[in-house]
Amino acid sequence: MSLSEAQPRPSAALEAFIANLPKAELHVHHVGSASPAIVAELAARHPGRVPSDPEALADYFTFTDFAHFIDLYLSVVDLVRTPEDIWTLTHGIAEELARQQVRYVELTCSPVTNVRAGVPIEAFVEAIEDVRVVAERDLGLTMRWIWDIPGELGLPAGVETLGYALDHGPSSLIGFGLGGPEIGVPRPQFADVYAKARAAGLHSIPHAGETTGPQTIWDAINVLGAERIGHGTSAAQDPSLLVYLAEHQIPVEVSPTSNIATRAVATFAEHPLRAMVEAGVPVSINSDDPPMFSTTLTAEYGVAAALLDLDEAGVADLALAAVDHSFAPPQVKTDLRDEIRSYAAAHS
Repeated sequence: MSLSEAQPRPSAALEAFIANLPKAELHVHHVGSASPAIVAELAARHPGRVPSDPEALADYFTFTDFAHFIDLYLSVVDLVRTPEDIWTLTHGIAEELARQQVRYVELTCSPVTNVRAGVPIEAFVEAIEDVRVVAERDLGLTMRWIWDIPGELGLPAGVETLGYALDHGPSSLIGFGLGGPEIGVPRPQFADVYAKARAAGLHSIPHAGETTGPQTIWDAINVLGAERIGHGTSAAQDPSLLVYLAEHQIPVEVSPTSNIATRAVATFAEHPLRAMVEAGVPVSINSDDPPMFSTTLTAEYGVAAALLDLDEAGVADLALAAVDHSFAPPQVKTDLRDEIRSYAAAHS
């Protein structure tokens, strides 16, 4: 896609520091992380609307607004039709994250779309779990899953996703999400689904307040029991909400370039990241759908550093915050915190 403005960048020295900084990624989507090479491979397997030429994909993924982005996103979803496709996609994501020194990821998947495309839920789970084991063994990457309700499919998809989670969810499934469009998809309709997911021990991690106002975030908190908020950009419009998020230490998963690309925020200069941080709201930095937005998690840390005027210690604190806000196993958290601190100390 083409951004309306260039990403803010830190100094070359800070970019180098960020490139090798151990990281955690908390808000990144399964299909949305398909690289041009992976999309091209899948498009060649399933010829149709999506180009199989990686160079042509840049033009294909030039979108005009959030609705157009969702349309293009769903066209890539349609390419993931077999267990082999799921394995290829997931393993490619794991390799790319490892290249960026990501040690832990909570990858958001939407199994209902794959099941509706003809992949049995058992085969879906087998494919992602096989990659999880391979990634930990070969790449030093710990993977956990958030299963996401595609908002555009409504409450029936919520019920289906809950059923898959309760009946087939592996022990590595840690969260229950809600993505897709927010306009026309009120959060309260999913109250019962979320109550049952939380009762089963899944963490509530819905998107809210990206393309709608603060009330969507309030609904996510008060009705869905949100423990973290995906995007949450409109929180800055409601000072009382910022106070609440800060007082209750409810983290917001911030993806700056995504917000500009989807026109949720007009310009980087207007991005509410600084307002959130200054209000005491916990934040983590994430990439959302990185190839579709021509970004990476490493680049997003650079954007955040520029927006917040951070030095190396400040960037390391952002990396530690992501670990703190994660639902990683305790030993993984301890080890990753130690690695980040050791890396920062060696570069101080």
